[in-house]
Amino acid sequence: MSSFNDQVIADFNQNGGKPGGHFEGAPVLLLHSIGAKSGAERTQPLMFLPEGKDTWFVFASFGGGPKNPAWYHNILAHPDLDISVGDGKTISRVPVHARVLAGAERDATYAKQAALFPQFAGYEEKTTRETIPVIELTAR
Repeated sequence: MSSFNDQVIADFNQNGGKPGGHFEGAPVLLLHSIGAKSGAERTQPLMFLPEGKDTWFVFASFGGGPKNPAWYHNILAHPDLDISVGDGKTISRVPVHARVLAGAERDATYAKQAALFPQFAGYEEKTTRETIPVIELTAR
């Protein structure tokens, strides 16, 4: 885990799920996945797009890099996982099921995120991957 991620996680936990700094004002959750190879729990802070109270979308953007992030491979291997979400006061750990979106559903969801946070449009332009995966996390 990078020191940057460690700091975001600490800030998330100190501030009831609302980190400051680089993520000030952005919706952030902690993804608790199981390593595809190691079987160890991994925690990754991610920006998300909420839909209702029981659905969250995350984006395997990897900053527009040429490969999908490791956490994406972890959720493909273990789609039942947990997330932590907070309201600025309380953090809740929620069991979720992950589903990778495809086609028009994926494109519409990514477009919503890019409209709210233009850096996501930049990631899509920058990457050499065919598409940046969009993952729906639904409470189970």
